[in-house]
Amino acid sequence: MGTGLDTTEPLAGRKIGVVAVQGAATPHLAMLRSVGATAWAVRVPADVDGVDGLVLPGGESTTISMMLERNDLWGPLGEAIADGVPTLATCAGMILLANEVVDGRPDQRSFGALDVTVRRNGYGRQVDSFEADLDVTGLGEPLRAVFIRAPVVERVGPDVEVLAEVDGGPVLCRQGPIVASAFHPELSDDTRVHELLSW
Repeated sequence: MGTGLDTTEPLAGRKIGVVAVQGAATPHLAMLRSVGATAWAVRVPADVDGVDGLVLPGGESTTISMMLERNDLWGPLGEAIADGVPTLATCAGMILLANEVVDGRPDQRSFGALDVTVRRNGYGRQVDSFEADLDVTGLGEPLRAVFIRAPVVERVGPDVEVLAEVDGGPVLCRQGPIVASAFHPELSDDTRVHELLSW
C-alpha cells in the first residue's frame, strides 16, 4: 500500500476549525495561524460551517464527549467528518474518532470514523509522560513527539496506514482524510503533522 502522503499542500489560506469545548485547542490555533491558516475555535454548531479542515485536540476524552453533546456538536462534526473534511485528531481526539475504545466509560461516545481500537491512557498517567523521536513515513527528518496520558492503539483496520510507531505500537495513523496521533504535535515548533492534512 502506498503512503498517499501529500505534504506539499500549504495550510496557508485554509479555514480550519479547532474543537474548543475542553482541552488543548489554543496551541493548535496558534500553530495553524503561524503557517497562514485561518483557524477558529469550534464551540457551537455554526462554527463548523465553511471549514476546510478540523482538529480534534487532546484533553479529557469523556469530558470532551459530554461537552460535544451539551453544545449540540455531535451532529455537525459527525456530518463533516463523514463528508470527508480533512481531520487531525490528537491524543483524546484519536479516542473520539476510534470505532472501538477499551477502558472507556460506558456512556462515552465516539464518531467511529477511524478503524482502530484504542486504550485510554494506555501509556500511563501524567507522571508517565515522555518524549520520543519518531521516524514518520514520508517526512524525512525525525519528528520529536510529546506523549501525555496517551492512548495506545491496540488494533488497526486494513484501511488504516500506520505512519509512525513507538516500540512497535502505532502512534500516528492515517485513514483517508483523517490523520490521528497518540501524541501532541502542537506542543512543538514542528508543523509537519498538521501539514499532513491534505485536500
